[in-house]
Parts: sequence; C-alpha cells; structure tokens
Amino acid sequence: MVSEKENYLKLNTFFKEEYNSLKGYVRSRIDDTVDRDAEDIVQEVALKLFSRAESLSPIDNIAGFVYNSVRNKIIDLMRKKKKETSLEEDMEKRLFEFTEVLYGKTDNEYSEEMKDELKKAIGNLKTSHREIIIAIDFEGYTYRELAEETQIPSGTLMSRRHRALSLLLKELENKKQIIN
Repeated sequence: MVSEKENYLKLNTFFKEEYNSLKGYVRSRIDDTVDRDAEDIVQEVALKLFSRAESLSPIDNIAGFVYNSVRNKIIDLMRKKKKETSLEEDMEKRLFEFTEVLYGKTDNEYSEEMKDELKKAIGNLKTSHREIIIAIDFEGYTYRELAEETQIPSGTLMSRRHRALSLLLKELENKKQIIN
C-alpha cells in the first residue's frame, strides 16, 4: 500500500522541477490576457492537486497526470471565455434588439444618432417606466421574477412597460423626423 504522502511528495518534486515548463506549456496553448496568465493557471492546478493529493489513488505517471490536469483547466477556461462577452457588447446588442421591439425588424441598421436618442429617451422616462424597460429588455428579467422581487403585480408591470414603449416610440418618431 502506498503511503498517504507519496502522491504529495511526487507532486512537490514534479512542480519544483517542471514549473517553468508547465508555464511554457500553458502559454503555448492560450494567449495571455489581462485577467489570466500562465502562472495563475499553473498555480490553480497545483493548488487543486495538492489539496487532493492524499485522497487520490497512487499516481504512476506524474507528468502525464499533471499535464492532463493543466490541459483540462485550459479547456475549461476556453469554454468559459467563449460564453463571456463584455458588458458593453451585451448592452449594445440588447439596445439593438430593443430598437427592433420599437420599430419592428428591418433590413437596415439604425443610425448611431438614433441609438443615442434612444438612450437619452430611456433616461428621460419617469423612474417606474425606465426601471421596467431596463429590467425586462436589458437585464433579461421575466415579469414573474420582477413581480416577485418588487412585490408589484405582473399585470401592472406589463402595463408600465407597454406605456413606456409607447412613450419611447412617440419620442423617437419625433426625433427621427427631425433627423431626417
């Protein structure tokens, strides 16, 4: 039977000898970014492996085991990175979708000037109307979720949103005529 500390000792020796090689391996697989660098990834994997070392069955091929763990961590990060978008890109996309709600789907894009006018018009709505537009159309809440959170009935929220959309459409139609 393998002693409980044998895995720990093998990992310790391997990381001391191969730390720089592991960082090089990570760098070859990913681009360093502001929030992630190779050393962080290697250290996260090392921490996880050392914390579980005693509960693992004996590790025969330590290099294969560690490199496999690092590769899996990189894959996890890449999957996560694909799902993430910047807040600004997400809000811009939602703003575009919201303009389609107001005007209907068209083949041409809306001018930057009209997008700016939409932002201003949303900002000029009274608080209850602005909050419902932001919550439903930009933050992705459902009426049910919002009703539970605010203790305002769903029907009231729907009415406020409908009224807010009407006000926005009216305001933007006036701006559109002035711009064109």
